[in-house]
Amino acid sequence: MTAVLLHDYYRSSAAYRVRIALNLKGIEYQRHSVNLAEGEQKDPAYRALNPLGSVPFLQDDAGVAINESIAMMLYLAQRYGPTPLLPGKDDPTLGRVLQMTVFGEAAIGAEMNSLLAAHFAAPEADKRNWSVRTQEARIERAIAYAADMLGDGLCLAGADVTLADISVSCALGIWKGALGKPLPDKLVAYRERLAARPAYQRALKAHS
Repeated sequence: MTAVLLHDYYRSSAAYRVRIALNLKGIEYQRHSVNLAEGEQKDPAYRALNPLGSVPFLQDDAGVAINESIAMMLYLAQRYGPTPLLPGKDDPTLGRVLQMTVFGEAAIGAEMNSLLAAHFAAPEADKRNWSVRTQEARIERAIAYAADMLGDGLCLAGADVTLADISVSCALGIWKGALGKPLPDKLVAYRERLAARPAYQRALKAHS
C-alpha cells in the first residue's frame, strides 16, 4: 500500500487543501473517493474506519487514522518533514504559521458552514436574515485581517508557501467561489499566485 491513503470527496475544500499539502511536500499518496452525494460515507466499512463518516480522512503506514484537515496538514508536515511548509521550533515565523493555519479554518472556513447552508438550502425569506448578515460581517473582518497579515508579502509568513497559505487560501476560495463574495485586490492576486503553482494544479486535477 502507498504510505498515505486519503479518503476524500471531489467537492470537499478541506480534502483539497490536504491534497495541496501532499503535493507541495512531494508525498506519494493514494486517493479513495467517498461520494457524499450518494451516501457512501454511511457505508459500514467506511464507518468502521472513520466513525464520523466525514471527509477527508487520512491513514498512513505508521498506523495513523485521523480526520480534521488542519490536523492532517500539521501531521504530514511533521511526520514527513522537515519542510518549508512548517518552520522549525527555533524559527521566529513558527508562531505566525501556526496561528494563520488555524485561523484559516476557525475564523473563515468553519464560520462559513451556516452561510453555505443558508445560501443553498434556506427558504428565500431566510437567505439574508439577521444571523446571516451578522456572520458575513464577522467573516469580512477576518478577511480584512488576513489582508493586513499578508501586507506586501508574497505569502503570509514570508516568501515561501506554508501551511498557513494553504489553509487561508482555500477558505478564501469558498468565500469567493461558492458564495460569490468579493475579496480585496491583494488577496485576489495572492490566490492567483498560489493557484499557478504546479502542486496546486495537481491537487486541483483531483478535484473532479
